[in-house]
Amino acid sequence: MSNNIESVLSEDRVFDPSEEFSANAHVKSLEEYEALHKRSIEDTEGFWAEQAGDLKWQDQWDQVLDWSDAPFAKWFVGGKINAAENCLDRHVEAGNGDKIAIHWVGEPGDTRDVTYAELLEDTCKFANAMKSRGISAGDRVLIYMPMVPEAAVAMLACARIGAVHSVVFGGFSAQSIVDRLGDSEATAVITADGGWRRGGVVPLKKNVDDALAKYDGVKTVFVLKRCENDVEMQDGRDYWWYEETADASADCPAEGFDAEHPLYILYTSGSTGKPKGILHTTGGYLTYTNSTFKYIFDHKPDSDIYWCTADVGWVTGHSYIVYGPMANGATQVMYEGAPNFPDWDRFWEIVAKYKVTTFYTAPTAIRAFIKAGDEHVDKHDLSSLRLLGTVGEPINPEAWMWYRDKIGGGRCPIVDTWWQTETGGIMISPIPGAIPTKPGTATRPFFGIDAAIFDESGNPCGPNEGGKLVIRKPWPSMLRTIYKDPERFKETYWNEYGDTIYIAGDGARTDADGNFWIVGRLDDVLNVSGHRLGTAEVESALVSHDDVAESAVVGRPHEIKGQGVVAFVTLKGGVDATDDLKKELRNHVGTEIGAIAKPDEILFADRLPKTRSGKIMRRLLKEIVAGGEVKGDTTTLEDHEVVAQLKEEFDKAVHS
Repeated sequence: MSNNIESVLSEDRVFDPSEEFSANAHVKSLEEYEALHKRSIEDTEGFWAEQAGDLKWQDQWDQVLDWSDAPFAKWFVGGKINAAENCLDRHVEAGNGDKIAIHWVGEPGDTRDVTYAELLEDTCKFANAMKSRGISAGDRVLIYMPMVPEAAVAMLACARIGAVHSVVFGGFSAQSIVDRLGDSEATAVITADGGWRRGGVVPLKKNVDDALAKYDGVKTVFVLKRCENDVEMQDGRDYWWYEETADASADCPAEGFDAEHPLYILYTSGSTGKPKGILHTTGGYLTYTNSTFKYIFDHKPDSDIYWCTADVGWVTGHSYIVYGPMANGATQVMYEGAPNFPDWDRFWEIVAKYKVTTFYTAPTAIRAFIKAGDEHVDKHDLSSLRLLGTVGEPINPEAWMWYRDKIGGGRCPIVDTWWQTETGGIMISPIPGAIPTKPGTATRPFFGIDAAIFDESGNPCGPNEGGKLVIRKPWPSMLRTIYKDPERFKETYWNEYGDTIYIAGDGARTDADGNFWIVGRLDDVLNVSGHRLGTAEVESALVSHDDVAESAVVGRPHEIKGQGVVAFVTLKGGVDATDDLKKELRNHVGTEIGAIAKPDEILFADRLPKTRSGKIMRRLLKEIVAGGEVKGDTTTLEDHEVVAQLKEEFDKAVHS
């Protein structure tokens, strides 16, 4: 592993923050960052108590951190807080009700500006509508929405009344909804008739209906009218959002909930077929997202226009569209549709129109923009931008340089952020006025984050020694458990170096300056366009097809998506391997999981490489699809001819 990590990059370009940027930044120098970070590690509880003091608490906490039952943490013990109150009410009460919270852009071109006062009123009305249908604190509510302001309203309304939201990305299939409903035992769903994507309507309500045909625990479905597409409404279960809120009261007091009250469950892929329900609680999570948003995006509430291009169905949308920005009283852009509809300049048109100052997107999008051509960027004035960010996967240096020079005009610092669904917030990133940046590195840990690289024996690695990324101290937004599965929580994240060392599952190294270089996953989890995808999930979907006997899925480098999905499939006896069947299997995976999981390549194989005990040697398949020689240890391989056959098949498929 270490050889791979050491050979990934040899990058020596360094970009210091401009004097002007540093002079106006929250943290103004590397020395100030290092002093703050040192203090935050030496007095972690004191530091986080200060940060939590920026929020409104209804009852003060008795203890900042209870780590006595590690790895199960409790933060701000005894404190009571309401997330929606901190994101909405306190800004209105401070006289900022007329401030724009969301500049919303629909894909067809419709727009809305929503103020904090309007957002608060909408949230209170919808919260009361939920209560009138019997939804109360602790109930799980699944949200499956397009990127419209009501998606944020739905989340904040749940938080206001203490319901636990579980947002599902609108690109996921009905079966993915069933899996998440079943695990969370949700009793209500919030959805829309449809959402716009590349000029077409995504049939959200129909997908919900298909899911509820297989899951009968849902008593209430709220449906927002967005696309005016035909939908079926079931009496006694389905209710139109606008009808339910028309006469609802705009008075819904924000009840204080325990700091450890569950805020949301968000499902993420694991190395087994079953997605993991990551549980985040309220007080620590809000403290951390509030703090990271302020410092990492160097946010200035009076002048910045912020735009994160993620979907609320991912953790980035939770932490850096809803909770972090709104806790800071930010004005932000929200866009419903695809980045290339009707053309590849859509994002830049929006940046220019709203004079966006802070732009946060994924390396996948950046690589796609590069391929589309600079002429789409050149049409628009991007001079309002002062800070750029990336999220979801490591960014290759040349894409970083294009982003800096072409989008940022050479003047904007780039915050390359490393974090996970599990961490709740950004863990490693430049503090833009303080830390010199290098293309391809997330640079340094955030305040209070004690990150390190460990070798197999649990010893810290030296500079440029590849190892496993770990976090040695608890942090406020850390996942509290895997929902209903504490043993899997311990086994997945705390099993290797003791129950106080968090294992991120990523390979990494540090350089001589202390910068962290993230290489990628060490387990069977792919990073496709910034979205985590378990190979076991795709394999399970393929094997569920009547014609498939066995499958093995691996990732291979992809110039746009970072990683592509390659599936090796063994068919049942008597089934013919045809191009039509490949197409059918791709669509089957799309139906079972969602379009992002569709394999880029399907290879039919009579046999798969297995050990004599019958275990598929995916490591050899990874070497085959990486395009190089198969050099790994094959001493335990049962049939040595199979590797050569598969390599020949793959090379033929790629070059055909």
